[in-house]
Amino acid sequence: MANGPALSTANNEEVYVGSEFRDSCTMLDVLHANQFEGEIFDPALTGKTEENFYRGAPPQWLNFYISEQAELHGTAFIKRDGHEKLREQIKKKRSFPGISTVKLTHQPGCGGTTMAMQVMWDLRKTFRCAVLTGSTSDMAKVAMEVVQLFTAGSRNNQNTVLLLVVDEKILEDLQSSIMMTVAEQKIVTCMPAVIFLSCVRNNAPQQSDHVVLKNTLSDNEKETFDKKKEELQKRYKDKCEQFHGFNIMQSNFSQDYVREACAALENSKKTNKPLKTQLAAFLSLLNDYVPGSYLLESQCLDFLRHEDYDDLSLEDQMQPFSHLIITFQEDGRAEKKVCMAHTMIAQYCTELLAKAGVTRSDTTRNFVNTFCRDPIPLWLLGFVKDMLTKREMKKEVDQVNSTDIKQKRFSRLILDIEMMEGKEQCATVLKVASNTFGQNPFFPQALARFYYIELNDYNRAEMWAQRAIERDPQNSFVADTLGQVHKNHLMNNEVSEPRDILRLAKKAIKAFEDEEKLAEDEDGPDMKKHGNIKVSPFYNFRGQFGYLQVCNTLYYKLVSQNETWEEVLTKNVSMGSVLELLGDNKLQRFNDLIVSLRDDIEKKCMFLEKFQTYSKPKTEKDDPEYISKHTSECYQKYVGNTTAKQLIQMFQEGNLDDQSVEVLSFLVKQYTQSELKDISTRCREMCPSADSETALVNNILTLFERKMPLSDTDPPELHMFSLLWYWAGNQGQCDYDLSELTQQMYKSYENTYKKYFRNRYLLPVFFIGKGEGVKRIVHRSVIEKHLKAIEADWSKNWKKEEIFRNPDVQELLLRLDGEVRNYKVYTRVGGKEIEMDANVRNKIWKPRSVTFYLGFTIRGPVAFDIHRKTADTDRGSLWDQ
Repeated sequence: MANGPALSTANNEEVYVGSEFRDSCTMLDVLHANQFEGEIFDPALTGKTEENFYRGAPPQWLNFYISEQAELHGTAFIKRDGHEKLREQIKKKRSFPGISTVKLTHQPGCGGTTMAMQVMWDLRKTFRCAVLTGSTSDMAKVAMEVVQLFTAGSRNNQNTVLLLVVDEKILEDLQSSIMMTVAEQKIVTCMPAVIFLSCVRNNAPQQSDHVVLKNTLSDNEKETFDKKKEELQKRYKDKCEQFHGFNIMQSNFSQDYVREACAALENSKKTNKPLKTQLAAFLSLLNDYVPGSYLLESQCLDFLRHEDYDDLSLEDQMQPFSHLIITFQEDGRAEKKVCMAHTMIAQYCTELLAKAGVTRSDTTRNFVNTFCRDPIPLWLLGFVKDMLTKREMKKEVDQVNSTDIKQKRFSRLILDIEMMEGKEQCATVLKVASNTFGQNPFFPQALARFYYIELNDYNRAEMWAQRAIERDPQNSFVADTLGQVHKNHLMNNEVSEPRDILRLAKKAIKAFEDEEKLAEDEDGPDMKKHGNIKVSPFYNFRGQFGYLQVCNTLYYKLVSQNETWEEVLTKNVSMGSVLELLGDNKLQRFNDLIVSLRDDIEKKCMFLEKFQTYSKPKTEKDDPEYISKHTSECYQKYVGNTTAKQLIQMFQEGNLDDQSVEVLSFLVKQYTQSELKDISTRCREMCPSADSETALVNNILTLFERKMPLSDTDPPELHMFSLLWYWAGNQGQCDYDLSELTQQMYKSYENTYKKYFRNRYLLPVFFIGKGEGVKRIVHRSVIEKHLKAIEADWSKNWKKEEIFRNPDVQELLLRLDGEVRNYKVYTRVGGKEIEMDANVRNKIWKPRSVTFYLGFTIRGPVAFDIHRKTADTDRGSLWDQ
């Protein structure tokens, strides 16, 4: 880089950026278009860098430069079979607007990160390549740096950023932050801003449209690796025997090779272990259960110093198995790091030592006691936390062709210790961690879970759950464990005395109510009023749901003993009036609890129904089905058929069409009890005829019109219906200023629901259709009925918008005209311009005239299925749509 670092431009030129730009990129490791060009390296440095890589060190950009310069001599990097597919997928995304993602899933130790970086090296003169290395806790700062990289040089020199990300959970939030930054800076993009290269480790990756890299070689790869081995042997001679990173892959991930390589540890003993053997055990355990983990060389030397070998290098002190360990430095300023040469070596060494009596639990306890003294570095705390508390996902195997993915009960290490050493050893390990990390709530939380799930020791579980709360008293997710302890104690308790059942239920309900209060006090990261308030990216609704689960169990246990309890729990009779029938006068002490249940259950059930009706997780999976199932069961037991439910049932059993039923059902849920009783009385007075049903519809709608104009205190549901009802079918004149109504709805949503739906995808509730009157309003469920019969999995359709390709859906909905500008969608109604968001935000990067379907979430109007105005005749490229 004789003239300084340069970045590629869209027309295959280069623009030079100064040191100020380079210094400002604290979150990104930027790969420059002219990386290393014109630089002269000490042969000793390049030789050591290459050797380290083949031994098993993580790849560095210098590795690819060395390989590229040496291609004429036949020592170029091997390209795994997925290399070209990954490269082509990235290049194809150049035609996609805005921000897109290419995914590489790989098993640990099979070269996935190397392939990702290798492809980026190949494309450094086409894209602006970078690796996200900084903390993602400040997403706005990451977005700022990515946008700065996109526009570096000048706005006329913008070029697509290819960003390597290893945490796929942040992608959606990062995409939103980048788009917000682009909009705030009023940048007009003329090409895709960012392509995420999502590089995800997975122990058991499934075949998919994404590139998947597994620890097995194809015949073609075997031949390539064999040729490469011959080249390396000619160049490095006997050193090749210790190129474990390369040799394991060349041997097709052979366990026999790994066993031979680890022979030096075969004779390890449980007692009198040298410190070097203990250090090897620590590194093996870490790398086995936390791929990518490491210790610092200085830490390792401090540990070994007890054996008076101060003058020897780490490599010399670790003989005869120093070849199993790698020391590497990721840049000239960082400390040297130490890890095992390969994941398979770490796994085999851990297993080998366990067979020799050096158990996983012993190694874990010794490691925590030795390396985790205060002050512990945050990165090391993260490794230990992952090792002991991170629960991996597993595919359900109890159903044929099931695609359900659930979390395992505990971390992989804890599960392995339980299987091989017993449950008590798991508890001991978690107890040591809990006592060592005295301020951390997650270790006692995991220990509490283990006590109640595996050991059925509810007293100890309660003690550790309380201790976790003491360490983070404002964290609702930590508080949840105490409620779960009491809930499970109630469910699994065989004692049948009503007094004991109510005592346990009261403790569980109190814990879940406390959790709900904490969740109410938590704010989302974007709410800008934190102060001392706890910040959480998700709203925690487990308190409400746990409460309902407890009430379900309470109902079952009490009513199964004495049916009088059904009358008491539903407040049809007071408990004091039937104490004799219940057989215990001392039950009166629980009267306040009993009296509060029905009303509280109704509120929590209605909240959870709205929570799941109006939103879903941003991930592709929906909320678990059991949430709505248990919620519905609890409502039916305690509340039963309310006036609103009875009216909805009447609509469903009448002659009304589906659209009218859904609209009226939605409306009656917004009315007061007295209003509903009046409607119900009128319904009973009418004869079941077409005229009476028309009168019923008019009656309900008239009641709504009397509420106009709405105030700020009215719920978002009424604001949404006012927009729907007064939106002119032909986009001509209407009775109200819909722009003002839209702003009122936004404010109502902010005040009512924003804190609950943070980090969730808002589902459309209604759409504008082609009909007149009530039939102009199309509920989401009417559209979904068209798809359930023909598609097995249509739940992703709202985000991907495949649902709008269905001819029946197109026949139902009305396409509106509008305009995209400033990363928003605008349409005009009654002479007023309405601003709205887009369901798929990648469709609003380019200013143009568009058509779209108008949907309404509980926040406000949203444009769906956006296409440029000539879309019916020529949809053009994806970038033009």
